[in-house]
Amino acid sequence: MARSALLNVMIQAAMKAGRALTRDFGEVQNLQVSLKGPADFVSNADRRSEEVLYQELSRARPDWGFVMEERGVVEGRDPEHRWIVDPLDGTTNFLHGIPIFAVSIGLERAGQVVAGVVFNPAMDELYVAERGGGAFLNDRRLRVAARRALPECVIATGIPFMGHGDHPGFLYEARNFMAETAGIRRLGAAALDLCYVAAGRFDGYWENGIKAWDVAAGSIIVREAGGFVTSTDGSAFDLFSGNVACGNELIHKAVLEQLAKANAARRAARGGSAGGVDA
Repeated sequence: MARSALLNVMIQAAMKAGRALTRDFGEVQNLQVSLKGPADFVSNADRRSEEVLYQELSRARPDWGFVMEERGVVEGRDPEHRWIVDPLDGTTNFLHGIPIFAVSIGLERAGQVVAGVVFNPAMDELYVAERGGGAFLNDRRLRVAARRALPECVIATGIPFMGHGDHPGFLYEARNFMAETAGIRRLGAAALDLCYVAAGRFDGYWENGIKAWDVAAGSIIVREAGGFVTSTDGSAFDLFSGNVACGNELIHKAVLEQLAKANAARRAARGGSAGGVDA
């Protein structure tokens, strides 16, 4: 595939950060057996990865801003461009020695994501996309799966956990997908969930309670692979809405229908009004 100079900058930054994470991941696997545990080590690995990305991307485009997990919003002199970066997506997996984690870099231009890179160093999988240029995994062109009905499909999601997310709401959603699909999967790394949809490994994906850096790069990779990406209510995708749904045209529509049914069932069970979903 032909890569722009800008995409090459993103790839080089992601791979440099990924190599450091690979070294740290080996140490985490050793620490896993200790009583002290590797939590502090993983936090340091996350921060080191973010520092690598910040330095590499700033060197290439010093006027551009950032949205980063640790640093937050870093204003740049160029108001049109900013990097949206997750230095370690799948931290809990990393913490437990599970090789499903990634570095994620999205480029936002005038409010739209125009390029994305997601790198899983443990599996040596590099997902890239630029607007209008297609999506690729290690130079192989990606297309979303062509399945047409939910009973044939494996759908990915994120599952709320202790102290996070809407547990009752998720149970309504999961019940619907359990009854209508070939299976539900949870990788624990939103960027890779999106990339797996782009690669046709998953047929669709939905999640609530996510951050912009979780989905910026993956969203354009899905779109450039021929998929549809929106908010979970079917409205235009917004990086900062905290939710996402995607799939090919038919499966994306079916995912939205199941989410709407789940919301309606929850309202009915709680005696809520027709407008909005109760908390």
